Amino acid sequence: MYFASVVLLLLVCPVASVAIDAVRLHESFTSLALIGRWWTFWAVGVRLFIAGIRQVVQPRFTTEEIFGIRDASALPIVREIGFANLSMGALGIFSVVRPGWVVPAAMVGGLYYGLAGFVHLPGKNRNAKEYTALVSDWFAAGVLGWFVVRSLV
Repeated sequence: MYFASVVLLLLVCPVASVAIDAVRLHESFTSLALIGRWWTFWAVGVRLFIAGIRQVVQPRFTTEEIFGIRDASALPIVREIGFANLSMGALGIFSVVRPGWVVPAAMVGGLYYGLAGFVHLPGKNRNAKEYTALVSDWFAAGVLGWFVVRSLV
């Protein structure tokens, strides 16, 4: 389920949204504005908002299933990370109706994903979920970073 949700939110939904808008608006499928808008909405907005809800309500998933930590003292920290994810996610979701928020949301989300990817690097005995987190974090950081750099140049 975790892997499927990552693929859906970081690839399938953004690509489908770009394609639908490109056809609807008669724009190119490679439109910088469409790619940025929809990857920011899905990767930063929806994915981080859902992750935030899960981390606040069920922090054990993150501690046990992703990091393999069984210590209950880590749960309050994961909840606080959940609040940050909810906040970033809300920014990403609202950016779809506030175009001026897309670049800042992509910048914040891209930095978060890039830095989070480094957290998953040291584990030599990574489980499938942590490996998925590593690859998906860097994929999201790459797309969002490319969009931010292209938008600001």
